[in-house]
Amino acid sequence: MKLLWISAAIAFVLDQASKYVVIHVMGVSQFNPINVFPPLLNFRYGENRGINFGLFGDGASVWALIAVALVICAGVLWWVWKHPQGRLACASAGLLIGGALANVLDRVLYGFVLDFLNMSCCGIANPFVFNVADIFIFAGAIGLVFFGQEGASRKKGA
Repeated sequence: MKLLWISAAIAFVLDQASKYVVIHVMGVSQFNPINVFPPLLNFRYGENRGINFGLFGDGASVWALIAVALVICAGVLWWVWKHPQGRLACASAGLLIGGALANVLDRVLYGFVLDFLNMSCCGIANPFVFNVADIFIFAGAIGLVFFGQEGASRKKGA
C-alpha cells in the first residue's frame, strides 16, 4: 500500500505542477497556444467539463463527476486493501487515484479540469486536449488490467 500512496502523490504533484508551469508561467491561454514539437506536441488551453479526454463534456454536472471520481478512487482502494496486489498493480492503482484526485481538485477550484496537451500525427489534426492526470488515469487503468490479480490468498486456494 505504501507504493500506492507514493505513486498517487507523485501523479498528483506532477499533474498540478505541469498545469501551473504551462498555464501560469509559460502563459498558455485561449489566445496564446505554444507549439512545442509541432505537430506531435503542442500546448493548447482547454477547459474540460467532461471526463477523461473530454468525454461527456456537454451534460455532466461538476459535482456528479467529482462524486464518480471519488467513488472510483474509493473502489480501487478497497479492492487493493481487500485483495493484496503486487508492486506494479499497486503503482498502477496509485497513478489512477493520483490522477483522478488531481482532476477533482481542478473541478473544485475552477468548475472544470485544466487541459493543455495536444498531440497530432501523420496528417491528422487532433482537436482535443488533455492533461498529465489523464495520462496517469489511463496508464493506471491499463496497468491494473495487466498487473492486477484477484489476490494472493484466493489464488492459493484455486
